[in-house]
Parts: sequence; C-alpha cells; structure tokens
Amino acid sequence: MTVLYFASVKEKVGLSEEQVSPPPNVATVSDLMDWLATRSPAHAKAFASRASIKSAVDQTHVPSSAALGNAREVAFFPPVTGG
Repeated sequence: MTVLYFASVKEKVGLSEEQVSPPPNVATVSDLMDWLATRSPAHAKAFASRASIKSAVDQTHVPSSAALGNAREVAFFPPVTGG
C-alpha cells in the first residue's frame, strides 16, 4: 500500500510517501495511524494529534473509522481552512 503525506503531516514524518505492508490486524484508517505511529519518532509526532488529521482511501475522503479493505493508497493531510 502507498501512504501519502501532505502539508504538516509530510513535514513531521519527513516523507511525502512510502510503501508499507501493515499487519493483518490493521483493518481501519485509525488502525493504520496507530501502526504508523510506531514506525519512528517522526511518525509518532505526526500522528500525535489524530483528531486534526484527515484521510482519504483510494482518493475518497473517509473518516478514520473507515475500513481499509484492499486499499492501494491512503493519504493523510491536515484539515483545509479558507476564507
């Protein structure tokens, strides 16, 4: 699976994308965030405030409770604000 990081999430992780193979018990976007947070101190920092991170699975915005299923791509980004 490809994981994409954008904006402040990208800055904290230090990567724009990476290929990962999560274990079978990683079933939801929230599970994936939990698992990614264990990969490095930078990942832990990026996912410390999960409530402020939005996600997309295969280019569709989803809540963190969404199932990953056979997702090929998961993206993480901060909420977008505008005026």
